[in-house]
Amino acid sequence: MAKYIVKRLLFALVTIWAVATITFFLMNMVPGGPFLSEKAISPQATAALEAKYGLDKPLFQQYLTYMGDAAQGDFGDSLKQRGRTVMSIIQNKFPVSARIGGLSVLVALLIGIPLGCIAALNRGKFLDSLISVIATCGIAVPSFVICTVLMYFLGVNLRLLPTMGLTSWKHYIMPVMALSFYPTAYIMRLMRSSMLDVLSQDYMRTAKAKGVSHFAMLFKHALRNAVLPVITYVGPLLAYLVTGSFVVEKVFTIPGLGGEFITAINGRDYTVIMGSTIFLAALIVMMNVIVDILYKLVDPRIKLK
Repeated sequence: MAKYIVKRLLFALVTIWAVATITFFLMNMVPGGPFLSEKAISPQATAALEAKYGLDKPLFQQYLTYMGDAAQGDFGDSLKQRGRTVMSIIQNKFPVSARIGGLSVLVALLIGIPLGCIAALNRGKFLDSLISVIATCGIAVPSFVICTVLMYFLGVNLRLLPTMGLTSWKHYIMPVMALSFYPTAYIMRLMRSSMLDVLSQDYMRTAKAKGVSHFAMLFKHALRNAVLPVITYVGPLLAYLVTGSFVVEKVFTIPGLGGEFITAINGRDYTVIMGSTIFLAALIVMMNVIVDILYKLVDPRIKLK
């Protein structure tokens, strides 16, 4: 196990380096720059700003300098938010996105897994058809449509929930509902398919023939094996949702990392773009490593090599 973890961590470092390298050069290939949108700024002032942040140096030299600093945990200063470092922006914005993303994953699991099991146990019946329709709609409908519908009915018409900001527990309800709708629907379909596959296995028929209770057969034998594909999906999903959904944060005016990332892209804030990308890549890679370890804990038959 320890040898496998060390191996995966080494591959994780290579993956993060590759993502950072590709992002750096693609970002600099996009036309424009961080100081072109400044009002009434002279060429001399632009040159001075570029010299201050090292943007006047050759591109490869900029890359080596940035990667060296990033390896030490220094993502530099924001080019647009003067006086703020990229690390401080991530530290301030990430907890907001993490709370919403964590709650969304929890809601998706608590609703998606039971409904997927219910659909599998009622295969071909009305309840199965109803759950399948809901799951299909959840996967097909974009998140911005869900946001708009929730805001229109619960926020504007019925005036039950606030539509902007994140200052009380009521402000979390609509963003969490909008963010968890798609993963809930996907987990429902994934769980149904996996449960049907497990229920058709020989060991399940043997357990039934031996007189094992329906409850024990479902939760002790079937669920433990059927949940493995869900664990695979939840790892990257958690990293994505915790980092923040760009659309949901923009619609509900949530001061999270997702909205900050969009602002950085629009303003060509290179250091914030790079820092956020590296942070997200590291989070996704680490979640994949944790998922592999959970696989071993859930099913001891799996061998980690």
